[in-house]
This record gives sequence, C-alpha cells and structure tokens, in this order.
Amino acid sequence: MSGFTMQLNEDQQTLQKWVHEFAENVVRPVASEWDEREETPWPVIQEAAKAGLYSLDFFANVWGDETGISLPLVMEELFWGDAGIGLSLVGTTLGVAGILANGTMDQIGEWVPRCFGDENDVKLAALAVSEPNAGSDVSGLRTRAVYDEKTDEWVLNGVKTWITNGGIADVHVVVASVEPELKARGQASFVVGPEHKVADGVGLRMGQKFQKHGIRASHTSEVILDECRIPGSQLLGGKDKLDERLARARERAAAVARGEQPAASKSKGGQAAMATFEASRPSVGAQAVGIARAAYEYALEYAKTREQFGRPIIQNQAIAFMLADMRMKVDAARLLTWRAAWMGKNGIPFTAGEGSMSKLFAGETAVEVTEKAIQVLGGNGYTREYPVERWHRDAKIYTIFEGTSEIQRLIISRAISGVQIP
Repeated sequence: MSGFTMQLNEDQQTLQKWVHEFAENVVRPVASEWDEREETPWPVIQEAAKAGLYSLDFFANVWGDETGISLPLVMEELFWGDAGIGLSLVGTTLGVAGILANGTMDQIGEWVPRCFGDENDVKLAALAVSEPNAGSDVSGLRTRAVYDEKTDEWVLNGVKTWITNGGIADVHVVVASVEPELKARGQASFVVGPEHKVADGVGLRMGQKFQKHGIRASHTSEVILDECRIPGSQLLGGKDKLDERLARARERAAAVARGEQPAASKSKGGQAAMATFEASRPSVGAQAVGIARAAYEYALEYAKTREQFGRPIIQNQAIAFMLADMRMKVDAARLLTWRAAWMGKNGIPFTAGEGSMSKLFAGETAVEVTEKAIQVLGGNGYTREYPVERWHRDAKIYTIFEGTSEIQRLIISRAISGVQIP
C-alpha cells in the first residue's frame, strides 16, 4: 500500500492545467458580457463541446477517477473563470446525477448521452426538484405523478421553480410525489424528453425566467407540467422497484401510527432528490472555492501594485492580515471538499455530515472572501469595471441553493448528535 500523499497525480495535474487554460482563455474574456446580457452563453458551450470539455466522455472520465478528486478540480477551475458560465457548462450534470442515482442501467445508457448531445448538436439537461412552496423542505413537494394503467403512462402535473436550464433543456429529470401521504418516501424521479416540451398547452413548458442577483449567465426558470404524459418506461428505476419501496414505506407508516418503533431502513427511503444532492454537495462546494480563489488572487495582485501614502497597500497590516485570512479560508474549504469527494467516491459514509460540511464552509467562505476582496479594492471593488463585484454577487447563491447554510447545519448537527433536531 502506498503512503499517504496530497500530491496530485500526473493525470490530475494535466486535467487541472487544461481546464484552467480554457477558463482563462475562453471563459474569463467574455464573463462580464454574458453577465450583463443575462443569457445562456451558447457560443461558450459550443466551444467547450468542440474542445471535448462539454461531453459525456469528459465527465465520465472525470467521475471515473477513483480518488474522487478530479471532479472538484474541474469545478474549481471552471468557476475560477466565471460562475454563471460555469453553471451553464455543468448544469447538465445535475440532471445526469439524477439519472445515475435513480435509473436502471438501460435508462442510464439511453438518457445520459442525450443530456449532452454532441459538438454539432449541443443539448442541455435539467434537474427539477424545488417548488414555490417546497425549497429546503423537499418532503413537501406538490407536483404529482399519477399512473395510467390503461396506457402505461405517467401523468405529471405541477410547477417547479429555480430550475437551472429549466425549459430550455432537452432532458428534464423531474422529482414528483406518487403518494403524498408518505412525503419524501412517496416520491420518484421521472425523465421528460424533448418530445414532451410545448410552448403552451399540455406537456412541459417554461414558466417565468428569473432575473437574478448573480450567476446571471446561467438560465434559471420555472418549469410547468400540465397533464404531461410520459411512457411508463421513463420512471427512473422502474415500476416494480417503486411498488416495492412504496409498500415498505406504507408498512413503516402503519407501524408508526400504531405507536411502534419501526426498524431502521437500510435504503435511502425513496428520497430521490436527497440521493442526488448528497452526491453533488462536494462538487458545489468546489465551485464556491473557485469563486473565492479568484477573488483572493485578484485582491492579492491589486494590493501589491496599488499604492497609497507612497507604498503598496499590502504593506499595511490591515490589508496583509485580511489577505492571509482569505488564503487560509480558501485552502481550508478546498480540503473539506476534497475529503468529502474522496469519501463519496470510496463509499465511506458521511457520519458527521462531511458532504454538508464541505458545501457549507465553502459557500460561506466564498461570500466572506469576495466581500473582503471588495474591501481591499475599496471604491474600485464596488464598480463593474473590476470583477470582484461580480464574484461577490455570484458567491451569495452558495449559501442558498442545493441546501441553505441553515439546512447544512441541521444535517451536520443531526449527524454528530444522533438526535433528530427539528
């Protein structure tokens, strides 16, 4: 057995360099433009597809790294370039993760390639979970999925909100309630293909597109499902597996109603959305690390060259100490995301909420570091002529989406205490 090392191997170093060069040469030069336009940067996605960076093969190779480190490496470098464009490039992987977490091998083989398309015909995917009245409370989803035995179809009705690539994606993975009384245990995931997209009328259509504070190059909108009929084969995992799971959930609910203590379940309890979030949190944390690192590096260089009272401002302890804290937090956040990614890849349980720790700390670090970067730049940092203002706006979402900071703290506190803290 080899000794412990934190040195990236040759393949990881090559990958890091390649993605960084793409972020530096392709993403950064147009980041401000697409932020102002608040539109999906299709030319950049096309360039990424031509380069081989936006493709099933690329992400499959990254996911295949047995250390688990390659994915956070990619996320950090892309989001060092720009968070809005970065989300446009990796938003598809949310839908892919939903398919991988819940689908059969046949479903994975059929649908995952369709999430990306190819360099000549680029496609997008979306994961539709959140609803107007069910954000952090995933158990409260109201979108319904009803099975029509006569036609072997599922009929989906409901409204999803805050959906990355919502409505413009070719493949939507929709989490819906099959038996609402079972709450999260009564939910399932469904794939809705492009043939069910409509401009109006029955099917899947885009609702309101949101104008956001940050990550503005990433498309975010409502997704409306109105009598959207999909084949029975597009229930991820299949109906037999769902029926078995629902039967166990009913038995568990009946036992609780009788005042009995049901045996602990070894399954994921049918929480389709949670399975996806669990796997993605370290990667989301790595995105926040990329934003924080960009702000730290920019502020450091600025402090070295900006002179006040006849000397570079970095010679002032107030500035130097601030930069020291920024670097320390960035490095600590990266290490937490790497640990969680390694644990997830190697099947090591998050007994202390390590996945949530990585996302929580990295997200709050990104907000803190970008704010300090503005402080280092002073008035310049508050203007759009300098990128730290944009990075600060982009950073804030990392304390909100994919589980707010408060939800992450709840998960961690439950994990370390063994107490079901309300």
